[in-house]
Amino acid sequence: MFHIVLFEPEIPPNTGNVIRLCANTGAELHLIRPLGFDLDRRSVRRAGLDYRWMAAVHIHEDFAACRVALAAQGAERWFAIETGGSIRYDEIAWQPGDVMIFGSERHGLPMKILEELKAEVTGDAIVSIPMREGNRSLNLSNAVALVLYEAWRQTGFAISTNRTPL
Repeated sequence: MFHIVLFEPEIPPNTGNVIRLCANTGAELHLIRPLGFDLDRRSVRRAGLDYRWMAAVHIHEDFAACRVALAAQGAERWFAIETGGSIRYDEIAWQPGDVMIFGSERHGLPMKILEELKAEVTGDAIVSIPMREGNRSLNLSNAVALVLYEAWRQTGFAISTNRTPL
């Protein structure tokens, strides 16, 4: 199905919401270190990350390791969801296996990653979510939900039963 990548997430409840979202849609979640929280059982419960055991969650040491792991799974199309993207999320013809990468809550995605994606993708790799002028961003978990549900809708709400715990 789809792959959600959170680059250096910092706020545990946001990641918890995304884990729950992935558990309910069949998407796989990839977290790129460093994380702003621990993923041990005690911390997970306290942060509302208890759906972790119901979703496929993978942790990668860095962006390069995440790329290698997803390439091994056959992932080819990467989309950065970023303020100021050149195409709206609902204008993409989403396909199973697509990768959606979201930046950290405070810093977004590094320019190096955005440039790498732009250089290798034919078409638009930087995708935006429309919002009122003057606003800078949406909550991370809300942004993931919007984009993932649009992609899932376009593919007929196909269900993946893949659950691979950490």
